Amino acid sequence: MKVVITGGGGFIGGRLADALVARGRLLGPSGQDEPIDELLLFDREHRPDASREEKKGSLVVERVSGDIGDRETVYTLVDRPDISVFHLASVVSGAGELDFDMAMHVNLDGGRHVLEALRRQPGQPRLVFASSIAVFGGSAMPATVGDTTKQTPQTTYGVTKAILELLINDYSRKGFLDGRSARLPTVIVRPGKPNAAASSFVSGVFREPLNGEDMTLPVAAETAMPLLGYRAIVDGLIALHQVAPERLGDDRAVGLPSLTVTVADMIAALKRVAGARRLGEIAFAPDPFIESICAGWAKDCSDERALALGLPKDGSLDEIVSYYIEDYLDGGSA
Repeated sequence: MKVVITGGGGFIGGRLADALVARGRLLGPSGQDEPIDELLLFDREHRPDASREEKKGSLVVERVSGDIGDRETVYTLVDRPDISVFHLASVVSGAGELDFDMAMHVNLDGGRHVLEALRRQPGQPRLVFASSIAVFGGSAMPATVGDTTKQTPQTTYGVTKAILELLINDYSRKGFLDGRSARLPTVIVRPGKPNAAASSFVSGVFREPLNGEDMTLPVAAETAMPLLGYRAIVDGLIALHQVAPERLGDDRAVGLPSLTVTVADMIAALKRVAGARRLGEIAFAPDPFIESICAGWAKDCSDERALALGLPKDGSLDEIVSYYIEDYLDGGSA
């Protein structure tokens, strides 16, 4: 079977690709476990040193660059019936607030093109969409959100995610495809440089001090939010793909299990796990734009349904930070 990862040039997309290569098999549209013979990574651009095509045993990995908002481009990616798509491509939260038209073009139009491309194939190809807890918000949002909480997103990013969740439910109801949406909390710890996401500082509070660099936080120490480590997110995306459709019922959106922590908790975990490493200094300088976005986020998430479906959850914040050190700082090959 063929697997397509949109956003395949990004951090989670790349780690997901590695996990699928190592796994070698997924449930196909036939309902049976099938070998993956083609893995296509699609993104706006890829690393300059990344090869266009390479062999991983009997599996061909192909990298294609293009615009997810161009329908014909997306249609060329989904070109066989025995296919699964992990749709991760997205304009992130902060960038979406600054450029409404780009968020609509990439997040909404791009998502609809993926749905229509899969609909054109016979059978019910499987789709896993990376949604977000940004679908929740508003003055009536409860202290703890879950899969049955009303969605009143307060960012353009969250609105586009909520729309696609509903479309995936409807396309699945009509038998056009077999979709499921993984509702992600903030992902940590992202290596590399900060990005345009409003939550970028959450990785930065670990990454920069561990690199010996000073870090300025744009929010207060008591700011709380749900987090999930990148290993658990990749495992969760694959596990959700493998769930039998009848277990999901009529709501295909599932919040991945997360840990709710404060910024103060993050700093404490960093210091515990860092050991003898010399850490960069951490300072606070509130940014009203970032604080206004964070104020609209859910503070805690229920995970009973996700755990019942067999989706993984990190053991602790210390564990997540330790994985990052192992994978990216202590000679890891990630």
